[in-house]
Amino acid sequence: MSLRHTSAIVLAAGEGSRMRSSIAKPLHRLSGRPMILHVLETLFELGVTQVVVVVGYQSEEVMRVIELDHPRGLQVSFALQAVRLGSGDAAAVGLARLVADDVVGASDVVILPGDTPLITPKTLKRLIETHRDREATATLLTAVMEDPTGYGRVVRSADGQIARITEQVDATAIERAVKEVCTSIYCIDQVALNSSLRSLSPHNNQGELYLTDVVEKLVSGGHRVEALVVEEASEVAGVNDPVQLASAQEILRSRINARWISEGTVMPDPSSVDLDITVTLGRQVTLLRGVILRGTTVVGDNAVIGPDCHLVDTQVGECATVHSVEADRARIGRGAVVGPSCVLVPGSVIGDEENSGPFFSSTTSL
Repeated sequence: MSLRHTSAIVLAAGEGSRMRSSIAKPLHRLSGRPMILHVLETLFELGVTQVVVVVGYQSEEVMRVIELDHPRGLQVSFALQAVRLGSGDAAAVGLARLVADDVVGASDVVILPGDTPLITPKTLKRLIETHRDREATATLLTAVMEDPTGYGRVVRSADGQIARITEQVDATAIERAVKEVCTSIYCIDQVALNSSLRSLSPHNNQGELYLTDVVEKLVSGGHRVEALVVEEASEVAGVNDPVQLASAQEILRSRINARWISEGTVMPDPSSVDLDITVTLGRQVTLLRGVILRGTTVVGDNAVIGPDCHLVDTQVGECATVHSVEADRARIGRGAVVGPSCVLVPGSVIGDEENSGPFFSSTTSL
């Protein structure tokens, strides 16, 4: 599927007060990477090349982090939502920037929140394919949740077609009982999106411009609106508080471990292994119980790490054995044996074939 005519708007202007943190919500880290960068990486893997990120709270810091570390092949620009008037206003600000950037040939726009770090390229591809196969003006990604609290409910007509999205604060008791929810992820025709956003009004219980109101406006205008129900609801769960952040971290940790195992890494107890997404492993690496690898740690072919190791930004040579070691920005040579119960401070070097012996600290000498 060609994505030549698809651009994206990522909504990342919110403060995220429920995170109970001074850090802007999009910058909270999961597996070594800020949430917003997980979303941008997914768009890059999908094949989208043009993305507008709508920023607001701590905008300068959010832009700095993205500019420093976003996928190099992804063209990212920013739109400032100076006054946060709701998701509809945020989408309008982002769309105005897309138009100003003069995206040649853009026809469909994918809109998604910056706090959905678990969304996968596979699911977004299915959303776009569904949108185009059904010749829809707008296609929603929905989910069925046992506890839909906090989400807008998908209201369907008697024939099962999408009628509107009702936010929870505005929903009736009957609507609140609906378990199909809007995930705030859409694929929408750019022209129709622009005209619908211009007609939004803040006549609701929050006094905001809702992006979800675009759905009812398109339906009432005779446009075709479709929905794709996501297979795993956890994939589209927003991260709005520390509990949800911890849940997302656990899901992402399991995904990372499963990927490395599928590529030949030996991991007898995956539930006890925690790897940042930025870690690099060679062929036939063994990771034993209690291994934590952070940052830019690189482990060479046939190395054995663990049990009980915590390595940060550390290089481990091929065929090395590292047992019960704390290391920060250290270098362990090929065939070296380090541990048990060793500490390597920044700048430490264990040479090729060297054996540290037990209880070694790099503040002492071999």
